[in-house]
Amino acid sequence: MSDTKAAHEPRGGKGPDKVSGASTRTDPVTFLRQVVAELRKVVWPTQQQLITYFIVVMVFVLVMMTLIAGLDLAFGKLVFEIFTGGGEL
Repeated sequence: MSDTKAAHEPRGGKGPDKVSGASTRTDPVTFLRQVVAELRKVVWPTQQQLITYFIVVMVFVLVMMTLIAGLDLAFGKLVFEIFTGGGEL
């Protein structure tokens, strides 16, 4: 046997993966109170910030759509040229 000083606890005991009181369930009323309390901590953007963020996201999406569409068109034409023999009819 090994000569360790580690104590062996039975299964289900408090270990590093067990949090004190975590085995009990929270009732729905307490849960909703906690949700409301957390939502009160959120820093909500102002209307001007929201409009600015919306415009920035829309511009980014449009740029990415244009980039992807251009690449798709270019690769499509390239593949078409490769498999049709250079456009000879």
